[in-house]
Amino acid sequence: MVGVLRSTGKMLFGLALSLAVVGALWVGLLRFFDVSAYIGKGPWDVYSYLFRDPESAENRALVMGQLGRTLLDAGMGFTAGMLAAAVCACLFTVFRGVEQALMPLAMLLRSVPLVALAPMIILIFGRQEAAVAAMGGIVVLFPALVTMVFGLRSASPAMLEVVRVYGGSRLDVFRKVALPSAAPAFFTALRVSIPGALTGALLAEWLATGQGIGYGIVSAVSRARYDHVWAGVVVVTLASIVLYALVSAVEAALKRRTGT
Repeated sequence: MVGVLRSTGKMLFGLALSLAVVGALWVGLLRFFDVSAYIGKGPWDVYSYLFRDPESAENRALVMGQLGRTLLDAGMGFTAGMLAAAVCACLFTVFRGVEQALMPLAMLLRSVPLVALAPMIILIFGRQEAAVAAMGGIVVLFPALVTMVFGLRSASPAMLEVVRVYGGSRLDVFRKVALPSAAPAFFTALRVSIPGALTGALLAEWLATGQGIGYGIVSAVSRARYDHVWAGVVVVTLASIVLYALVSAVEAALKRRTGT
């Protein structure tokens, strides 16, 4: 119980520290670049837009509705990208020839800007959930794949040799040694992929679906609704920080349970 409370306290402290750093950078950059108050909104302006203005209830409902759509879109892209990365990482580890064949394709998807790939993705999948999953998955895939492959190959050579000496097959080595040693890398891939999934969702909403915060921000800019623009950016940033902290808390809990 004490360990749980200590871990929760550390998570909340880290979350508060992250928010403080983001807020300080936000205010500092606005002042450093002398951004007009009409365009550049500070924390108090966003707070007023969401909680103090006469229309704050409507503003809050609009922003939170768009955030819900964006989180759903990010979840689809996150799931697609992580599943593809996990499958590819396992195949790359067991069959080196598969890595030589498929890794260039993964690097190609990473190097080509998503904006350039978007028209082809929309033509193939349309403008609905499949396109969102494809765009988000592309953003998530490469960093998660590299991290997982590194984790799967970080097993101790001595442990690998022990399994081979006792007659273990390549799959036995992978299952009994490589997979357990890759757990930290798996959680690292989860943390790294959260902001990538949100970025992919925002791009998909802007370029394809016309929903969520990604489209809401673009629409608000065209109508000079800069208070809504900044509110959308703030809630997406907060969501990313909170999700990152939750994954870190789950990892810490599992480490305590397994004693690693």
